[in-house]
Formats: sequence, structure tokens, C-alpha cells
Amino acid sequence: MKKKVIPVLVVVALIAIIVGIMGISALIKKYTPSKDWQDLSEYYHLSSPDQVAIVLDRELIDTTAKMINGYIYVDYQFVHDHINPRFYWDENENILLYATARELISAEAESNRYLITKSPVDFGRPIVKATSDSAYIDLDFVKEYSDFTYEYVADPSRIVMTSRWGDYEVASVKRKTNVRVKGGIKSPILAELAEKASVTVLEKEENWTKVMTDDGIIGYVQDTKLSGTETQTLVSEYKPETFTHITRDFEICMAWHQVLNRTANGDIASVLTSTKGLNVISPTWFYLNDNEGGLMNLASSDYVNYCHSQNIEVWPSVNNLENRDVDSAYVLTHTSTRHNLVNQIVSMAIQYNLDGINLDFEALSPQAVGDSYIQFVRELSIKCENNGIVLSIDNYVPTSYTAFYDRAEQAKFADYVVIMGYDEHYAGSSEGSVSSLPWVRQGVVDTLKEVPSEQVILGMPFYTRLWTLTPTVTAEDDDMDISYEVTSKAYGMQAIENLINTHGAKKQWLAETGQNYAEYESGGAICKVWIEDSSSAEGRLKLLEEYNLAGASFWKLGLEKKDIWDIIIKYVN
Repeated sequence: MKKKVIPVLVVVALIAIIVGIMGISALIKKYTPSKDWQDLSEYYHLSSPDQVAIVLDRELIDTTAKMINGYIYVDYQFVHDHINPRFYWDENENILLYATARELISAEAESNRYLITKSPVDFGRPIVKATSDSAYIDLDFVKEYSDFTYEYVADPSRIVMTSRWGDYEVASVKRKTNVRVKGGIKSPILAELAEKASVTVLEKEENWTKVMTDDGIIGYVQDTKLSGTETQTLVSEYKPETFTHITRDFEICMAWHQVLNRTANGDIASVLTSTKGLNVISPTWFYLNDNEGGLMNLASSDYVNYCHSQNIEVWPSVNNLENRDVDSAYVLTHTSTRHNLVNQIVSMAIQYNLDGINLDFEALSPQAVGDSYIQFVRELSIKCENNGIVLSIDNYVPTSYTAFYDRAEQAKFADYVVIMGYDEHYAGSSEGSVSSLPWVRQGVVDTLKEVPSEQVILGMPFYTRLWTLTPTVTAEDDDMDISYEVTSKAYGMQAIENLINTHGAKKQWLAETGQNYAEYESGGAICKVWIEDSSSAEGRLKLLEEYNLAGASFWKLGLEKKDIWDIIIKYVN
């Protein structure tokens, strides 16, 4: 029996030894750092020899640049979204544009030459390489007009860019160590760090710190291998250009004068007789009239001369709403037609000795127009500035949908930004005030987040809307809900007062809207009106002083009551 037991014990012992060795091996493997290296081309998402990875502000960007004939070219959309949104690419006509405060830079695709206004400059190599769906811009050309620095690193090909300035944290390496893809010793190695090497600290995690090396490798280092952090400061050496504006040393008191034909210009003397304190008038003389950027012109030199004799400046409006057959988006998105429009506007201003221009482009679609509207503003501004012409631009109260109008950029290029503080409720909307005081105040507050107060003109209505609610069903009992067809019609101040008096309606003051309100029944319909009068106007005029605005403007002359001017001159001028 003993002879049989001995072999069994030997086998058991051998198994125990093997299990022990396996356990020790597993422990060694578990706590031994991986020596596997990450393929850096894969890490940087490089799949072809001409691709160049981009590390921007300590972050690896999905977009890659291209190496073409030894020079780096970056995708236009990357430049626009991350570096400098003032670059504008016209994919219809394959031209790159950049607006400075006083000049327009332009470069055609594949050309070594670019224009500063009309003066040619030889760049020595193509500035733009166009593809079927984008454009690539020479990085050094971008840098001439943008606030960033970059370094090129080979093997694999990458650029390390900095465009955000200020304080950041750095740490020193205590002893030789590795940067790994993730926080863990089993994660592949990205780079080897020598003792005393410096890394930028990006994010601290438990036992590991996310860092970036000087050559743009981002990964993780064990905390025990790093010394304490210290703050360093990145300072830009770029000198931003200065924008100047043609502004007046008086508070603007402007009103729009709707002119539907040349004959109406002859009424200017009688129109001005009814006003007080007016120092700027904006006749509706020009509008976009064809898809080539042509203008309809209703201007009159006699009108301008008479206004000047009354010490009133003339800033005619240019709008895009009169000719419904014109495709505003087409005109704005094609450089040739857009430039034609700009040239005509400035030519008219010079021809008629105009003091300014009031741009009123409305009902644009951000999907159709994109950045072309604000490019139009830049180009028009440069020519107005160079010819001493004031440029004011009408804007809706800010909403997310109208963000593409880019009021902050307008404020750099244009001289005045006008808030159209009316049409809170409009034809086709539900019933309500045309311009309630809280809504206007919010419009001012939101505009001032983007535009300096000394450039903001507050537009106010001389009109109101009568809302007619006509029942679409007849109630059979008192508990039945009644639906209504809602329609509206615009009235001037005197006309709406006459209508209210005719129906014997009583006014009541609504503190929540800052207006008088009246309601009456007519022909089975309910009629409602939030009244525009001197009381509602005064509430808005007080905002000029409260927010230190540049002035006020009013739509439109002829709809006001005479007594409104006594209120206006109390707060303006």
C-alpha cells in the first residue's frame, strides 16, 4: 500500500508546484508594466503619407492637414471653426476672402498671388488648394492674419498648435518613465520620457495624470513619476488690428421714411414739419432688384439737399424684401454678385452725397446663407469706412435662430447696430403686443452682450396692431371651448385711437407690458389692441439712458401722433 501512495503524493506535489509557479507567473504578469508600443500613425489617425495630424491647444483634433510639396495646408472648415472665423471660402467661385478693418484680401484657388484690395502680392506658392468638397489653405498664410503659433514634428507628421493664451500647469519627470495611451501599466506606450523632462498637465486622475509632451503626444503618466506642478503663462505676441468707427457726437434720433416712388420724395418738407428733434432720416430708397446684385434706386438729390439744409443727415435704407423674385441667398453666396451689390450701394452713396447707409436685410435662412451675410457686412463696411459713410445695420432682437447675423462681428465692422424693437407679435402670429416693454428690455440686454452700448440704436414702433378673433364654431353651452380665427391689421397711432373711440372701448394700463390696452366686440368678433402711444413710447425711451444707448429710431414717419415728438425730445438730444 505504501508503494502505491508514494507516486500519488509525488504527483500531487508536482501539481502544487506547477500551480504555484503559474500563480507566481500570473502575479508577475499582473504587476509587470507592458512593453508594447502604440503605433503612432494609428494613434494620430494617419492613413496616407500626405496627412498631417493636428494637436490644437493640447487636444488631438479629428481633422488632419495635408503636406503638399513640402508645405502644410489646413482644411478651411478647421480654420473657420477653430482658428479664425473671418476667413471666408466661396465654394461657388473658388475664392478665399479675408476682411481686415480697412482692406479685403482675396486669393483664387491654385494661384500663387493674392490681392490686398486691388494690389497683387506674390506668395510664392499656391495659397489655396481646392477639392471637390472643401479647400485647403496654406498654414503660413493663415498665420499672417491669425493669433496662433505652431511647430511641425515629423515621424509621424504632425503640427502642435497653440491659440489659447494664459496660465497652464507643467510638471517635471522625477525619473525615466513612459507615457501610456490610458491610465494603467498594461496600456500601450506612446513615448519615453527622460528624467527632468517637462510635460503639460491636462487632467489628474487616481494614481495617473493626463499630460502632453512638447512634441504633441497626449497620454498618461503615473503620479509617482512626476514632481509637483507649477504655473507657467503663455503670452501671445500677435498684435490684433484696431477697428475704428464713424460715430456721431450727438445722440441719434432717426426715423424711417417709407418712399414707394420718386414722386413721394417731394413731400419731404411737409414730412419734416411734423417732427421735432429729428437728426437722421432713412428713406426707403434702395432694394435688391435682381440676382446679379442690382439695386432699385428711388433716390433724390433735392431730398438730400433739403434735409441737409435742415441739419438732418440722410441714411437711406437698403433692403431685400421688396422684389420677391430675387434670391437673396444666391446674391450673397456668390462673390461676384455680392461685390456688385456692395459697389452699387457705395456708388449711390457717393453720387447722392449721402451721410450714411442703413442696411435692412431680413428673412434670411442660416442654412441658405451661412456666413455670407456677415461677409457682405464686412465688405460693405470696408468701402463705407474708406469713403466716410456711416453704416448702420438693422437687427432682430437676439434669438438662437438669428445668431448667424453675428452682431458681435457686426459691431467690429459697422458703425451702429439698430435693434428692431417691434414685431414681437406680427401678422400671422397669435395676438399680443407689437412691442411690450419687458420684451424690448430683454432685446437690449441680449444685444449688449455682443455690441457696445455706444453703437446701439433702439428701434421703436409708431404703429400697433388690431387683433380680431372671429369664432370658428358657436358655443352650445357655457362650458364649451370656442376656437377662433386670429387676424390682424396695422394702424398708426391716431387711427387706432379713432377706432377705439368709435367703439366706445375703455383703455386700461397694463403694467406687465408697459402699455394701454383696449378690447371690444364687433360683428360677433373680439377685437384686442395693445396701444402704442406716448405712454408706451416713454417707457422704451427711458431705456436709452438706463443702458447708455447711442439713440433711437422709429418706424415709420406718418404713423405717429404729433404729441409723441414732445416725449421723444425729452429723452433724445
